[in-house]
Amino acid sequence: MAAKVLAIVLAGGEGKRLMPLTTDRAKPAVPFGGMYRMVDFVLSNLANAGYLKIVVLTQYKSHSLDRHITKTWRMSTLLGNYVTPVPAQQRRGPWWFAGSADAIYQSFNLIYDEQPDYVIVFGADHIYRMDPRQMVEDHIASGASVTVAGIRQPLSTADQFGVIEVAEDGRRIRAFREKPTDAVGLPDAPDEIYASMGNYVFTTRALIDAVESDAEDRTSKHDMGGSIIPMLVERGEANVYDFRDNEVPGSTDRDRGYWRDVGTLDSFYDAHMDLINVHPVFNLYNFDWPIYTEQPPYPPAKFVHQWGERVGRAVASMVSPGAVISGSLVENSIVSPKVKVHSWAHVDGSVLMEGVEIGRHAVVRRAILDKNVQVPEGAEIGVDLERDRQRYTVSDNGIVVIGKGQKVEP
Repeated sequence: MAAKVLAIVLAGGEGKRLMPLTTDRAKPAVPFGGMYRMVDFVLSNLANAGYLKIVVLTQYKSHSLDRHITKTWRMSTLLGNYVTPVPAQQRRGPWWFAGSADAIYQSFNLIYDEQPDYVIVFGADHIYRMDPRQMVEDHIASGASVTVAGIRQPLSTADQFGVIEVAEDGRRIRAFREKPTDAVGLPDAPDEIYASMGNYVFTTRALIDAVESDAEDRTSKHDMGGSIIPMLVERGEANVYDFRDNEVPGSTDRDRGYWRDVGTLDSFYDAHMDLINVHPVFNLYNFDWPIYTEQPPYPPAKFVHQWGERVGRAVASMVSPGAVISGSLVENSIVSPKVKVHSWAHVDGSVLMEGVEIGRHAVVRRAILDKNVQVPEGAEIGVDLERDRQRYTVSDNGIVVIGKGQKVEP
């Protein structure tokens, strides 16, 4: 008989480093790739794997996230399947979630109601494809209390990640360290480390016991990666799962093993640029493992005008339904639904979210424009970064970010 599995998606983070994109929405609700929300990637991985009992724990600015999940992720109740957002319920007292482990502690009723054999605990704000079935099977075969997904990264980047250090067998975790400067390489690859992906599979009893013990510790940060995993590592009950071993149907050699933590504006921008290569680093066109999202009744994208230099065209770009490219040039960009780019405008290396409008003769370079931003005729964004810094947010790498509905001056 197949093991009973409950999936818990942690979606309560504030996403402060993604401001202004998270000014009025939770990080997992931030649009990505033109058509999607960040949360769609983890939910699609779980759904494609056949794990259809999913709870999404939310907290900060969760309205648009709740609405998206409720409208989009509707399962057949006939078979008992569901994807449901669950806010902080204050079942343990009049307080909000104090951390990701506390979020699970306050939501034990969801586990008790379902009575699963195993619990998947995944984050909601990473961009990747993964078949969780293979990780669950690996966990069951190992007999460990928890299995942590690890992705191989160069040893020189260890101070950027939560690092999983393994024993000589290459499986048992001997240490779980946050951004160490003296990390040790892997037994089979001394120049590599395992970076934690924030994805865990627990044996249910072990999860409940560990979280209950953590809840009694007043000095704990009540965090899954910072508290629960180190506890089980110390007990010798934690194993690593090598993401390199995960085989996703339809993957290419180029995008196999892709995973990005889009926690900063620069990483968010870079992940978008990974989509638009002729042979993309992350391939949205894998129809064997689709990324699901809401599909509103928008018309096809339209490209109009062909009078001299007034030609509507897009090159090395992704253009979503409902967009109109009118007598203008779009290059190396992501164009979301209902975007309008007017004549003689030039958009290059940019992410335009839903409802953005670019006026005539405007120039937009290396920018992220959130929903409904209106760029007036002749305005320039990304041309003079010093001027932009006085008006907008500019990332460390010089990406200009304009928040949802923010006014753009000529």
